[in-house]
Amino acid sequence: MTHKLFICETCLDAAGETPGPALAMAVRARVAADVEVVLTPCMNLCDEPVSLALRAPGKMAYLFAGVEAGDVGDIAALAELYVNAAGGVIEDARPAGRLRFCLKGRVPAA
Repeated sequence: MTHKLFICETCLDAAGETPGPALAMAVRARVAADVEVVLTPCMNLCDEPVSLALRAPGKMAYLFAGVEAGDVGDIAALAELYVNAAGGVIEDARPAGRLRFCLKGRVPAA
């Protein structure tokens, strides 16, 4: 199963920079081979940069905002939780650290 972690490449931080590409590079170095890190244009959470999403066939999808460069370890932990979650349902998000408070929505599996 292909698990995808999408990171917004167009989110602007307070300095007017786009931290998404650098964040994606750092995350790629930390996640397992079965997680594809993909840069994507705007996910419509511009007021809370950076946004990211997790998707996989047959699994619930998750959308996060307010993710920061210092969250790379938490993003890697979140990706591992997602890969191991049956149906994509993460029952205990505490290992994902601060990101559990950045969740904006879940979409049921199709």
